[in-house]
Amino acid sequence: MTYQTHTLANGIRLLHQPDTSSVAYCGMAVNVGTRDENEDEEGMAHLVEHLLFKGTKKRRAWHILNRLESVGGELNAYTTKEETFVYAAVLQEDFERAMELIADIVFHSTFPSNEMEKEIGIVLDEINSYRDSPSELIFDDFEELLYNGYAIGKNILGNEQSLESFTQEKVKRFVERTYHPSEMLFFSLGNIKFEKIVHWAENYFDAPSSAGQPQRKTPLIYNPQKKTVKKDTFQAHYMLGNRACDLHDRDNRLALHLLNNILGGPGMNSFLNLALRERNALVYNVESNFSSYSDTGIWSIYFGCDNKDLKRCEKLVFRELEKLKTQPFSDTQLRGYKRQLLGQIAIASENKEQLILSMGKQFLHCNKVESMDETRRQIAEISAEKLQRIAQEVFDNDKLTTLIYE
Repeated sequence: MTYQTHTLANGIRLLHQPDTSSVAYCGMAVNVGTRDENEDEEGMAHLVEHLLFKGTKKRRAWHILNRLESVGGELNAYTTKEETFVYAAVLQEDFERAMELIADIVFHSTFPSNEMEKEIGIVLDEINSYRDSPSELIFDDFEELLYNGYAIGKNILGNEQSLESFTQEKVKRFVERTYHPSEMLFFSLGNIKFEKIVHWAENYFDAPSSAGQPQRKTPLIYNPQKKTVKKDTFQAHYMLGNRACDLHDRDNRLALHLLNNILGGPGMNSFLNLALRERNALVYNVESNFSSYSDTGIWSIYFGCDNKDLKRCEKLVFRELEKLKTQPFSDTQLRGYKRQLLGQIAIASENKEQLILSMGKQFLHCNKVESMDETRRQIAEISAEKLQRIAQEVFDNDKLTTLIYE
């Protein structure tokens, strides 16, 4: 990993990964997400992301949309519980054009009222589309149940009541309160000299210096729940999970990542896929997931099945969890599982857009990016005993929350 870094006078950090491709990627990561909203601001972070594309002091929405599209480039953005990303993919010769545009929309957006009304309508349609898709909606409802009472559990899209109360002034106040240069990172990957990127950044990232760390409430209180919701659907949808280790707990986080991969990762040989789909043909999709935030994490299992098979599927899930809690892996098994995970990580890193987005997230929160060699070393040190201990902690029946749509 040969990445380069620099910090501008106003506090914005730069991260560059050299590459030989004729395509370059760049973007701005801001340490602002859903959990930074006040109670009357649900959905604000996501709406701001939409509105960044709708007008600046010198560009209208059409000019923003056309600026990179006209040269075959792409401009995109997304919002999470803790970050907002705005990023682009362009030919190498159009890198400065992309960098200037990103600077313009991040620092000089005007959030025009007429565009706001349109975007609120679009987000409301997005909310309704989720309601029509229980396999997606259940993930949002599950996080709200797991983090009941905390902002981190709130839906990224917000709700009708809060969205319809937003005004241009409210949007501007939110941005002024949260979009601090000290909490921003410009990331890039491509065949561009870093000295040029630093020079352009000094010209375009002209925001005045300001600092203000997010005032986030760490979710400490946790009361596991079991909730069943009646839905008019053909399938039953099931989620089970627990809180888990955070982004900074590198040691345990990698071990849980490995354990989760064995249990229900993308491989067709995962325990849950073999038990529920391959052997018993009870589900089309079953998966387990693990995500880390800055001060907490979430581990979960999801599957959809015929209503009559729900209890049987649940029983099989708990049987696989019990195996991991009580039966340690042999050395040969563990070597195989580690090799599988390392192969997946290496193949995923070949997707350069996803690679630089991942690097950007790491550097935004941890001020460093760990190399593949370091990841390989840490995974090699994970013992069967450690995996069993984590399984006993995270898969503890008394700590699990369950949400069922049936």
